[in-house]
Amino acid sequence: MSEPGRPLRTAVIGGGPGGLYAAALLKRLDPRRAVTVWERNAPDDTFGFGVVLSDETLGGIEHADPVVHAALRRDFVRWNDIDIVHRGVRHTAGGHGFAALGRKRLLEILQNRCRDLGVELRHHREAPDPARLAKTHDLVVAADGAGSGTREAYAHVFRPTVTAHRCRYLWLAADFAFESFRFEIAETEHGVLQLHGYPYAPDASTVIVEMREEVWRAAGFDVLDRQESVDRCAKIFAEALRGRPLRSGRSAWSTFRTVVNDRWSAGNVVLLGDAAHTAHFSIGSGTKLAVEDALALAACLEERPTVDEALTAYEEERRPVVASTQRAARASLEWFENLGLYLDQRPRQFAFNLLTRSRRVTHDNLRLRDAHFTGAVEREFGCPPGTPPMFTPFRLRGLTLRNRVVVSPMDMYSAADGLPGDFHLVHLGARALGGAGLVMTEMVCVSAEGRITPGCAGLYTGRQAEAWRRITDFVHAQAPGTAIGVQLGHSGRKGSTRRMWEGMDEPLPDGNWPLVAASALPYKPGGQTPRQLSRAQLTDLREQFTAAAVRAARAGFDLLELHCAHGYLLSGFLSPLTNLRTDAYGGSLEKRLRFPLEVFDAVRAVWPEERPMTVRISATDWADGGTTAEDAVRIARAFAAHGADAIDVSTGQVVAEERPEYGRSYQTPFADRVRHETGVPVIAVGAISSWDDVNSLILAGRTDLCALGRPHLYDPHWTLHAAAEQGYDGPGAVWPDPYRAGSRRPRTGRTDAPRPRLTLGS
Repeated sequence: MSEPGRPLRTAVIGGGPGGLYAAALLKRLDPRRAVTVWERNAPDDTFGFGVVLSDETLGGIEHADPVVHAALRRDFVRWNDIDIVHRGVRHTAGGHGFAALGRKRLLEILQNRCRDLGVELRHHREAPDPARLAKTHDLVVAADGAGSGTREAYAHVFRPTVTAHRCRYLWLAADFAFESFRFEIAETEHGVLQLHGYPYAPDASTVIVEMREEVWRAAGFDVLDRQESVDRCAKIFAEALRGRPLRSGRSAWSTFRTVVNDRWSAGNVVLLGDAAHTAHFSIGSGTKLAVEDALALAACLEERPTVDEALTAYEEERRPVVASTQRAARASLEWFENLGLYLDQRPRQFAFNLLTRSRRVTHDNLRLRDAHFTGAVEREFGCPPGTPPMFTPFRLRGLTLRNRVVVSPMDMYSAADGLPGDFHLVHLGARALGGAGLVMTEMVCVSAEGRITPGCAGLYTGRQAEAWRRITDFVHAQAPGTAIGVQLGHSGRKGSTRRMWEGMDEPLPDGNWPLVAASALPYKPGGQTPRQLSRAQLTDLREQFTAAAVRAARAGFDLLELHCAHGYLLSGFLSPLTNLRTDAYGGSLEKRLRFPLEVFDAVRAVWPEERPMTVRISATDWADGGTTAEDAVRIARAFAAHGADAIDVSTGQVVAEERPEYGRSYQTPFADRVRHETGVPVIAVGAISSWDDVNSLILAGRTDLCALGRPHLYDPHWTLHAAAEQGYDGPGAVWPDPYRAGSRRPRTGRTDAPRPRLTLGS
């Protein structure tokens, strides 16, 4: 990387683990480099006590610098168990594998390595202005922490977003070693507190006490000094601490802040570790990410011919890894923020829920780690021997589903004049044969004007009802035990558009029909502006829904879902961004709910009593000023009070300017919250793709049913294949007789070469 005869001058701002390790690696890779580290604090100053590193991170350190790795190994404390203590009951899950050491010792090891390699360490020294360093150095590594001054100096380039969360926490230490990683829950008169504890030395443990802001204030921590806070925490968790005191060091009560940057470099200045990104301590990733950043940065500088190319490669390599970790950390953080929702779960289910909160630990790998613990959770849940959670039955009103898998409603845009044809018979029939407990139609429109596209199916004529009867008869005859549901809806302001593959949400080139909506607002700029519905039109629409529901019952559907999500007509009434009415149907949430509830009541009145009815909602608009998770709970409660048997919890697609936070199972926390705050059964949906995720969500109690769309497009027999891959052959996954010969995974050719039987000397 260095030019001939001219070592690369490198400045590192921040002497934490990430900055020190980056300095050591850069110097080791090219001894000609002049590397200087500025750290305003003393060498042994630290705001934490212990550091946890994964085997993966340690492997990277071992390959990059065996000297550092050997020093770390000598001091590591290792353990395998996690203890969860709740309401006096302790449950232990083993097989996890942790390694930790004291943060001061980690700093000492890295400082010694830097000195040995010739890195200049300047403690008790504020770093010069980063712009000045950028002019006098070839590279400036900003490892100056979550409150990075460098990041703020270059905010116009990095474009940071810093999000403060709801809990207060305090880093503490105890002068004894926990036997395991310990989570303990304390329910007090002021609210819930949690302890996170783990050993980092033979005679010392890190202890973190965390609680919601309102609990922190109610308990009086806001007026206590540091020592009084420490003593109060020790008293609350006296049993976990065996009556021993806590100590605080330099720690103070803090609110965790998630840091995200649009860019990680500005010219020759690059962010590293917490300066670039933060991840909540509950998944133990702060130091881990910083060390991995340092490894990647050093490698990219070694491999690329210029600093610019190296910094680009570094960000491209690390950003996806960091984003994934931050999603997991956010899920974990929010689980603890909402801990109160889960307190009444059965003890083992509570422990399983906690262990799988980040979605990185799942049912399957937890079973591999500790089959005894996972088996006990399954038995407590009610799983018969050898039955995965996803293959347990679930009852909705008079309908018992044989498993927890739902084929999610997916618009096919393949009908002619609203009439479902051979495509729908094959499409829905194949997925019914594929083993799902419930197969849902696409949104079936209640009028021709209520279609999204000319290819949308309907239930506004008798002929359409007869066509649907052909499909339901096939499902009931050829896939007995599989239920088929219909989703009724009206496109509202999102109608009269092209089929998805011709231009999603784009108006038709010709033949457009007039649109109606809660308010006269187009979905997209330049799109058709709908007419605001009058009182008389609302009555007509309600009758269209009831007429469609009567046809749906006659067509033989087992379940009816009312579509109140994704910005379609009924959803448009619920969101404050799309309902600007000033009459009885607009304004407060109660008023915005009025028309959707009137439609629900009218449909429920004509839908057969024994058949269940569900409602799909968008639990957030992913836009400022729109529907919130708190609103979603109130909406779910309202529909449940009117007789909804379950809430299908989706999100978004209400306004074109939405900014969803995509990721694996990204919508399931909304379903989880609705379920636990309302007690209403829920259907979770949204980037659930593996049977392991389904098992995890069901067993943790975060949902009752899981709806999967794209996986069933990829594999119509997804559910049966999930059963085969888990070795399950029971009533929850019945292979059709003609397909039974294929109920085992086909064998594949050998890819391994036979080993030599003998090795002979020369």
